[in-house]
Amino acid sequence: MEKSLLSALYTLFCLAGFAQQDDYTLHIHKARAPIVLDGKLDEADWQTADLATNFKLNFPNDTAFSSWQTEARVTFDDEFLYVGAVCMEQRADYTVQSLKRDFASGTTDVLNISIDPFKDGLNGFIFSVSPLNAQREALIDNGQNMALIWDNKWYCKVTNYDDRWMLEMAIPFKTLRYKVSEGQNSWRINFIRTKMKDFEVSTWRPVPRYAHPVNLGFAGNLIWDEPPPKQKANISLIPYVTGAYAIDHPRNKETFELQDKTSDWTHGAGLDAKIGLTPSLNLDLTVNPDFSQVEVDRQVANLSRFELFFPETRQFFLENSDLFAFFGFPETRPFFSRRIGLAFDPTTRTNVKVPILAGARVSGKINDHWRMGLLNMQTRKLEFDAANALPAANFTAASLQRRVFERSAISAIFVNKENLLSSVNENQRAAHDAYNRVAGLEYNLFSKDNRWEGEWYYHRSFSPDKDKRGQSFASFLGFNDRPFSARFGMNHVGATYSADAGFVPRRGITSAFVGGEKFFYPKKGWGSRKISLWGVGFEYNTVLDIDLKQTDREANVFGFLTFNDQAELSLAVFNTYTYLFESFDPTNLLRGPNALVTPLPEGSDYNYSGAALEYRTGTSEDWQGSLGLNAGEYFNGNSRTAEGEIAYRWQPIGLFSLLFSYNDIQLPEPYPSADFYLLGGKADFSFTRSVFFSTFVQYNTQNNNFNVNARFQWRFAPVSDVFLVYTSNTFAREIPNAPVEAFAPKNQALVFKVVYWLNL
Repeated sequence: MEKSLLSALYTLFCLAGFAQQDDYTLHIHKARAPIVLDGKLDEADWQTADLATNFKLNFPNDTAFSSWQTEARVTFDDEFLYVGAVCMEQRADYTVQSLKRDFASGTTDVLNISIDPFKDGLNGFIFSVSPLNAQREALIDNGQNMALIWDNKWYCKVTNYDDRWMLEMAIPFKTLRYKVSEGQNSWRINFIRTKMKDFEVSTWRPVPRYAHPVNLGFAGNLIWDEPPPKQKANISLIPYVTGAYAIDHPRNKETFELQDKTSDWTHGAGLDAKIGLTPSLNLDLTVNPDFSQVEVDRQVANLSRFELFFPETRQFFLENSDLFAFFGFPETRPFFSRRIGLAFDPTTRTNVKVPILAGARVSGKINDHWRMGLLNMQTRKLEFDAANALPAANFTAASLQRRVFERSAISAIFVNKENLLSSVNENQRAAHDAYNRVAGLEYNLFSKDNRWEGEWYYHRSFSPDKDKRGQSFASFLGFNDRPFSARFGMNHVGATYSADAGFVPRRGITSAFVGGEKFFYPKKGWGSRKISLWGVGFEYNTVLDIDLKQTDREANVFGFLTFNDQAELSLAVFNTYTYLFESFDPTNLLRGPNALVTPLPEGSDYNYSGAALEYRTGTSEDWQGSLGLNAGEYFNGNSRTAEGEIAYRWQPIGLFSLLFSYNDIQLPEPYPSADFYLLGGKADFSFTRSVFFSTFVQYNTQNNNFNVNARFQWRFAPVSDVFLVYTSNTFAREIPNAPVEAFAPKNQALVFKVVYWLNL
């Protein structure tokens, strides 16, 4: 009773403060004395700085103030933007998954500071700190998408007390992109706090429950009483050196007979550079880039007829990546940066690295209304065998974006892949065109209150081959609000549309989709104490071929529960229709020589139904997990799928996880049946804030591959690292009628790499 009374009095106090602070504006004053980064906030400038407090909840509800309040302040000098904060929390309640930089969202107690220097509500920066001073930074695009792989220099210090933790943050102005205006300058800013125990998310400038808490559309105002400093020369050189030892066990692609083992010592050096052309426009250069330290992709079982999409994780491509990567729909991207430096080897049926000679990229803001991106990269020839090779190629992507209304934009893109056919012989040349080009226009809608979003585009491809000159266009409109959400879209991909530097797994189709959810928020009883929201929804997708004949359809209805601790439970029933325009093996197995497989025939169609159940725990407890079950009809047979993950957080050392995926497909004779599974394990250790070790193991019977990837990282200076990476691939199981036993080696490699970030 006493606790409830105190909580009510505190809420009334906060409501009074809220009534007086309805415009969410902070004035930032220049520091009159040096700020010592010690996490104590005892300088006089902190005492006179404007105070951001009275944080309001975003989760589990958006109608109350946080019981664990935060106080934040900002100031600056000629070199740094400073942030100081006091976060109320019992030391015993700390939840910190790892000391490693760039910890995942929803895993760790954290204070985030989002900054939008151009006030467009779409693009900005976010800097995050945990109670144990683990740091994280990200670029924000499209209002709320966070690119956590982005790295840059900034500094922070945290001090801990029994009932609170305090931080001081120093962000170099060289790390930010902004423009100094005549007269008064203003940015957008927000502070977002996540407390894992009794999970809650709160923000200074309130963000409604239906929106992501980092959404820039809800940021407050930051008014500069004196202009921020004009940026000086901003040049960073990032050289690297590397050495590697690799062993390969090649086999005949028809018989799988083992050929002579090869081994090779290699070494190299390269350079990345970041040059500030203007305070908001950046030039990135790379010479002989090496991405050996990038973690391997997490494998997934592929039961589809089409190529799977894997995200970009290489640092060079990430800043302002939305200016290149987000044109089109998810399955009609005119530019996909993984086409540069990565390719599919038809002789080994694996993805391999393509040597990159050099690249340059200009991206950023021209002024308050215009953004631009220009990328050019040159790759070397890669020869697979006498009949198959990738010619040397030049990739260009150029985009121009104009902000309209409050948060919307009109954009243009041009992508060109130029194959240097003189680099390959006549037999290898026949499979490649001299060039492929795509040009397009788009309009992206984001309403001021973030309820409405939409996209409309038109793209056209150009090629010397007339069968690769086509068009793609689409429209999408979505509405999100507290009581319900709804969306509708359509997408057309012409039969002759081609984007060689993009991601277009399917052509010659017109698709349409519609969906929506109705949300309910329990207000009393057991439900209000345990459940944040529950709801029901539906989705319907259809795909037509160029003759407007239906080739695919999927309809499902579902219900879901979201608990106050972030746990989620959902149940769906679905009906699927598939018409096969070519023969298809639904197991998608890589089969050995002499294997007889009767695929489902071209021209056949199937109507099948099933149900899916999924449960995922919250991340506030040390033990976490997920489980998904799917069962029902599958083409002309049946299938059962189970996949999940179990993880243990040993804070703050790291996370240990095991994942599994099991698929059992049973089709009538003579069609293929199979059961296959994917097992994986990952361990992430953070021994200190600068020494990390991770290992990732994946056992995949569908691709018949057992992969081990282990990485040691020592961050010896800000954004400067030593890496030692070991990778091994072997066969997961024997191949019938072939001389391949389980765990027979394919290849191994050991790579040593040193990267140093030097500011000039």
